[in-house]
Amino acid sequence: MPLSEELNDEVEAINSIYGPGTLSESSDDPTIFILTLPEETASLRLQFSPAYPDEPPSVLGTHSVGEHGKRGAAARDLELFRDAVAAVYEPGQVCLFDAIEKLKELLESVAEDEGTHAAPTHEETGYPEADSAAVKVPLPAASSMPEPPWVLSDPVVEMKSTFIARCAVVTSADQAFQNVQHLLATDKRVRTATHNITAWRIRGPNGTSFQDCDDDGETAAGGRLLHLMQLMDIWDAMVVVTRWYGGQKLGPRRFAVINMVARDALVKAGLVAETPSTKKKGHGKT
Repeated sequence: MPLSEELNDEVEAINSIYGPGTLSESSDDPTIFILTLPEETASLRLQFSPAYPDEPPSVLGTHSVGEHGKRGAAARDLELFRDAVAAVYEPGQVCLFDAIEKLKELLESVAEDEGTHAAPTHEETGYPEADSAAVKVPLPAASSMPEPPWVLSDPVVEMKSTFIARCAVVTSADQAFQNVQHLLATDKRVRTATHNITAWRIRGPNGTSFQDCDDDGETAAGGRLLHLMQLMDIWDAMVVVTRWYGGQKLGPRRFAVINMVARDALVKAGLVAETPSTKKKGHGKT
């Protein structure tokens, strides 16, 4: 029997958020998927009935141990993921994104209990500390600045929410911030949108590099937008994804749409070659 449309959308969303191949169909059974957990600790076998999400997924067991994982840790992760699914699943609602994020919380709690958890430094993550000297341009003054060279994506409407992305070449953190301020000062529709999610990456002098993001209330969206730029190896550019909420929750699907329009803008700007792998199903949907 065919699997649900909701599952097909969720597979696309999960792979867009966490990277290609995070959730892949098993070669021996079309109802079984392989979920590669964050940090490559292990991969799990999940089974979905045609009724999913009205029925929860079954976590069958460990598929393999990742390069950096151990069998004892894999068994622990298996049990924690089962706990995560049980904690977040609601009938009729897809649950894998929430389950993965819940698993991260559980793993952090385990690490803290074992005394091994420490927050990564900026040097370890590659993200710079916020620049306290960055220029904060008031909105009225920002409107008099030159128009940034925005390149816009095609708009996408998903369950009454509208998404559009714009990107521009930037050479400094100050310029990226000022571009956002100019956009908010000069475009009332953007200023009154539900979210304006931002990410930028810049190569500085002497081999330095800078990258940052802003969720603007769409929890975790900025980090995933920045991750997309990292995967596409985009430098000296910024992306702003604007969302006008339509009254219906999209769940993890919203991250796939955010990445879709961002990718479209980056391609249209000529910052990445357009290939079949950079196109997403449903592109340009209205």
